[in-house]
Amino acid sequence: MDGLLLNTEDIYTFITNSILEEYGKPNLPWSIKAQLQGRPAPEAVKIFHDWAKLPISHEEYSQKLAVLQQKLFPSAAPLPGVVKLLNDLHATTKTGHPIYIALATSSHRKNFELKTGHLKELFSLFPKSNEVVGDDPRIGKGRGKPLPDIYLLALETINEELSAKGERPIKPEECLVFEDAVPGVEAGRRAGMQVVWCPHPGLLNEYKGREEEVLAGLTGEHKEEEKTDAEKEAEALQGERISRGNGSGKPGKLNDGWGRLLPTLENFPYEQYGIEVP
Repeated sequence: MDGLLLNTEDIYTFITNSILEEYGKPNLPWSIKAQLQGRPAPEAVKIFHDWAKLPISHEEYSQKLAVLQQKLFPSAAPLPGVVKLLNDLHATTKTGHPIYIALATSSHRKNFELKTGHLKELFSLFPKSNEVVGDDPRIGKGRGKPLPDIYLLALETINEELSAKGERPIKPEECLVFEDAVPGVEAGRRAGMQVVWCPHPGLLNEYKGREEEVLAGLTGEHKEEEKTDAEKEAEALQGERISRGNGSGKPGKLNDGWGRLLPTLENFPYEQYGIEVP
């Protein structure tokens, strides 16, 4: 959602730079911002503070963030091509070749509501049962992007509905993930899904020459670390998800054709994915 459907990444940047300026710090560079995008809040906060070294506690920083977010998130707007894309995909449900859509975002429910409350008509195109937010209890602790859980869970929500109708489940390889963030691309590839990467120009410049690496999910954003018991339990659940959904849990290969870079969601090439829009 953030930076892909809505211009909230620019809002995040403005808010962050406002706080940095208050303490005489330089603006947030894309080399750091690239690491924050798409990640769960706790991980993003740690990366940011390790770089910024602000003379205030994490709690004080979070309070300042919350005040500015409360003020600015309700001004979030759809990015170019988004309204048409979502309406086109939704329109296929009235045809013999329906496309099922789900929303998978690292934003927690409170911020999700702040960003979308004024855009109810647009976000009503996503069935409520197919919304997966960052603090969804079905996602284990420490299992956010770039791990694949959030996309596998989104697919589960769709397949539960199909099962209730007596229809066959959708496989990961039949899914298309739309992402702007590098950890998100990796999450999609680890879920065994195809990915469209539509990055901010600043992010694309940061990964210049490494585009194919990003599209394969091979940038190394996922690093194995020592795990707590809770994280091991969550990993076991994720393993079950992969098994049920036939996903690999592993990234792709360079130039395997399962990732595509698009500068914008305008004029989306439906025919290249076999999507028939009425």
